Amino acid sequence: MIIRRGAEAEIHLTEWLGRQVISKHRVPKAYRLPAVDEGLRIARTKKEAKLISDARRLGISTPIIFDIDLKAYKIIMEYIDGPRFKDILIDLDKGERAELLRKLGKDIGRMHKNNIVHGDLTTSNILKRDNKLYFIDFSLGDICEDIESKGVDLHLLMEAFESTHPELMEEFKFILEGYHTEYDSAAEVEKKIAEIIKRGRYT
Repeated sequence: MIIRRGAEAEIHLTEWLGRQVISKHRVPKAYRLPAVDEGLRIARTKKEAKLISDARRLGISTPIIFDIDLKAYKIIMEYIDGPRFKDILIDLDKGERAELLRKLGKDIGRMHKNNIVHGDLTTSNILKRDNKLYFIDFSLGDICEDIESKGVDLHLLMEAFESTHPELMEEFKFILEGYHTEYDSAAEVEKKIAEIIKRGRYT
């Protein structure tokens, strides 16, 4: 059963070895040369699987990867049965929300400290199961040392937060608090975010 179609991939809820799983299949693009298309789909499948696994090894909650089928351009991974953070954020008790936002900031800080850039940080790409937040969809992610990329990553989350949860924008500070506790270069990233915002005003 297809539960989501994106620009690059289809997300299927299916069964694998008797368990319910997510199958992420990168679909062909007719506008690309076949050889180029195949190379890109293989490379992006491998990269996403690696980023998810690398983040998990750091103690970040991500789906467990069960299998990678490069011939079919598929990643078979754990099904996280929980709502998107976007959909439940406003309904959380204020204290629980602050705690989860700080934890979210710490997790992002840990990824950035280890040069993992998610690439599409929004509250739609974070799921809540029990008291854990799970990061999903690393398809635009990368391994990157530069502060600019990390600033863009966190700025994207800030923009998503502001457009989706404007009434909670004051609480974005909890994300930054958590981020600072985990990442020594957090102040540089915040400075870069200010530059990005300033550039946006004059373009």
